[in-house]
Amino acid sequence: MTSGAQTAPIKVACVGAGYFSRFHYESWARMDGAIPVASCNRDITRAAATGLPAYNDLATMLKEVKPDLLDIILPPVAHGETIRTALAHGVTHMICQKPFCTDLDEARQITAEAEAAGAVIVVHENFRFQPWYRTIKTALTEGLLGTLQQVTFRLRPGDGQGPAAYLDRQPYFQQMERFLIHETAVHWVDTFRYLLGNPTQVYADLRQINPVIKGEDAGFVLFDHANGVRALFDGNRHLDHAADNLRRTMGEAWFEGTEGTLTLHGDGSVQLRRFGAQTTDNLLPADTWEGFGGDCVHALQSHVISGLLGTGPLENTARDYLTVIEIEQAIYVSSEMGQRISLEQPAW
Repeated sequence: MTSGAQTAPIKVACVGAGYFSRFHYESWARMDGAIPVASCNRDITRAAATGLPAYNDLATMLKEVKPDLLDIILPPVAHGETIRTALAHGVTHMICQKPFCTDLDEARQITAEAEAAGAVIVVHENFRFQPWYRTIKTALTEGLLGTLQQVTFRLRPGDGQGPAAYLDRQPYFQQMERFLIHETAVHWVDTFRYLLGNPTQVYADLRQINPVIKGEDAGFVLFDHANGVRALFDGNRHLDHAADNLRRTMGEAWFEGTEGTLTLHGDGSVQLRRFGAQTTDNLLPADTWEGFGGDCVHALQSHVISGLLGTGPLENTARDYLTVIEIEQAIYVSSEMGQRISLEQPAW
């Protein structure tokens, strides 16, 4: 977004103060071009713990603070009502956490309402902003692998075993009827789109391993992309990978082409092995950031502020992100039907 640019500092208000919100607030506190002005949460003590002026009613906060940007750090069930409240109070720029809305129909409706009001929503899909995927994107663009043929990502966070799985961090995970894809693999649906373009077909085989949760927690998803590229998401939340922090990359990846292979390791490093070689070149050193995912929350939020200040187009606006939700729906349909699903002319 380069027209109608705002001027710094951008006033940012936040709604939500749950587990993951700490990464949002920490980022806003050190953000060039923006200033956090308020926090809202049903439990006002949690809003107050952010150190910002605290509210427990969104409408009151918006009326009094009049932010330039609202950061929505809430689960999907609250997205629709929150966005409509923001629109009613004249908010024209929002960031909204993923998964975006409760389902495809609601996401489409909310997107249409925002567009009709002249508002822009960016979905907080931050994995594409992780430094290793930005490095991989550059390598692919520069043709370091020759003709790319195959991509594999193995999700291995090792946090899904036993009756207490997820309870110490995000207990609502246990109650999600759609879990592995809707909550987690959607990150790689979007990242694969960023790196490879939109897939043309998808095939999925999903399963539930841990009986204490309602949704699926393991499975394979195979994507067909243009020019014969195939991408495999291989997810299992019970298993781990070699990393001091299992949530840094949440797994390992391979990008294989006719002239070389890129490997993403659990420490965040990216290595290139040229075809026929026994040694590797280090394209990105191991990650030393102590926060989440190579500081990807800050990278995404910085990207949005830059867009509002007129320095470039915004990635992952709500309209564009609808494609991710459509692909997610196709994955579930494929698993239920046991067949490949075309994404070029979806039936929904």
